[in-house]
Amino acid sequence: MHGIARVHPAGEASRDPRLTKLGEEPPWWRSTTVYQVYPRSFADGNGDGIGDLPGLIGRLDYLADLGVETLWLSPFYDSPQADFGYDIRDHFDVAAEYGSRGDVRRLVDEVHARGMKIVFDMVLNHTSDEHPWFRESRASRTSPRRDWYLWREGRRPGGKAPPNNWKSMLGGTGWHYDERTREWYWASFLGFQPDLNYRNPDVKREMLGVVRHWLEVGADGLRLDIFNALFKDESFADNPFSARPFPSEDNPDGFFQRSKHTIDHPDTFAFARELRVLVDSIPGPPRFLVGEVFGSPRALRRYCGDRDDGLHLVFLFKTLRTAYRGPAVRALVEEIEREFAEPLHPTYVFGNHDRPRSIHRLGDHAGRAKLMATLQLTARGVPFIYYGEEIGMPQHTIALEHGKDPVAARFRFVPDWLARPLRKIGISMNRDECRLPMAWDDGPNGGFSTAEETWLPAHPLYESINVAAERRDPDSILHCYRRLLAIRRETPALHAGSLELLGHGRGPADVVAYRRVHSRGSVDVLLNFADGDVTVPVGAAGRAMLFSTHVDAPPRAGRTLRLRAHEGVILAR
Repeated sequence: MHGIARVHPAGEASRDPRLTKLGEEPPWWRSTTVYQVYPRSFADGNGDGIGDLPGLIGRLDYLADLGVETLWLSPFYDSPQADFGYDIRDHFDVAAEYGSRGDVRRLVDEVHARGMKIVFDMVLNHTSDEHPWFRESRASRTSPRRDWYLWREGRRPGGKAPPNNWKSMLGGTGWHYDERTREWYWASFLGFQPDLNYRNPDVKREMLGVVRHWLEVGADGLRLDIFNALFKDESFADNPFSARPFPSEDNPDGFFQRSKHTIDHPDTFAFARELRVLVDSIPGPPRFLVGEVFGSPRALRRYCGDRDDGLHLVFLFKTLRTAYRGPAVRALVEEIEREFAEPLHPTYVFGNHDRPRSIHRLGDHAGRAKLMATLQLTARGVPFIYYGEEIGMPQHTIALEHGKDPVAARFRFVPDWLARPLRKIGISMNRDECRLPMAWDDGPNGGFSTAEETWLPAHPLYESINVAAERRDPDSILHCYRRLLAIRRETPALHAGSLELLGHGRGPADVVAYRRVHSRGSVDVLLNFADGDVTVPVGAAGRAMLFSTHVDAPPRAGRTLRLRAHEGVILAR
């Protein structure tokens, strides 16, 4: 791309990015695309209004046809469903509404039969308060499992004040008083999710056994829920003051407190290396670990280990807060490439079951959604797609008083005039809004279920925004994803190449351009974040247009290229 100046490469362009240590082929997960399935909302196989594993199995052909290569399945384990699966009662059983252990094994087999992989959600930090371990732990101060959780005496006369000032991830104290034993237990998230004590070797051994079990069942990887909260400081000293009112994706400090003793403890980094050893020891194809952690890219790379011997991947949630502007997106890619240079591997994620839907942050604009998908599926890294993003499934506002989400119940005191602007900046106090049933067609419940009533209602726009409708429209968001996933899979430079940013200071500010370099060919990606057309030089005339977000794009480019508003293109070199 001679017309746009080359900027510093993320790695040496002469290096063949297919090669790793000792010339081996890189593991499969480095080039995969991941699609998150929230099982409760994806497909109902038995007509009870709740999504389940048989329903998911019945939709696997759709996912294979879409072109995603790996499924991440949110928790399906036995649970009281107080937090819809993230409160586990039995790590080895399956919630009855989702199916059976046989259904899990059948799902694994069916996924693998289609040449795909599957990742299970692993909740290591806490259990349900109905878990037998916790019931025994809270039975008495002398219980053999008392030390399996974090119990402390309170302060002030009678111990009726929390042991220290630690705040939960939702604000307010994370300590909960138990009347029977007159002590407090710690919960990083909600009170019915008591944290396990990983300083107890019995706890660590049991939970490593859980990890081994599901990997041996056939999981190809694990997503680790709130992994950064695993170890707390043994001193139980107060956390220091912070001026930050709220935590964010790139800084876990908030509620006017630094999370010094509760988040990102050095012992958690050490445990990441211990987990890596276990995962690498499982016979068969390579498995991978991706951690739900929060902080800047520079801070989060510590979880991957000083020698790339920790977690294989971490979620880089800074992508959720990056403004839809060319300079902001360029700065994001620069930072990720700098902090996660080889041999580390970044991730690109724009939504999940805890955050407002990505298209909501983009003003429900289909063109912007296509452009962000182009960034996600052409940048160096592993993309994580949240179910429904591929059809531009919208967010739906649900009043806090009507929320089934336990977070909504906690924040019902917040007035709507305050909740709405917080939602706009990515703070969701009712996660139901991004978890509505998948819209498959314009039939009852959007084709999700035959039940008269579903666990959450179908989105009001499901009759027009659904899979069937978008399959018929060649200019739909769905077809954009399908074309992108196909070209990514077929183009080594896109799924395994290095990345070089192009054109800084030489082209339009709203255009982000980069080159993906591979020994088997290179491509250039140009993304126009402007609301209007821009013209950019592209060097030699006649370069093939491999992809455009606009289906009527010309097959070849001249020496200059007119990019329409919110258009992204991939050019052959």
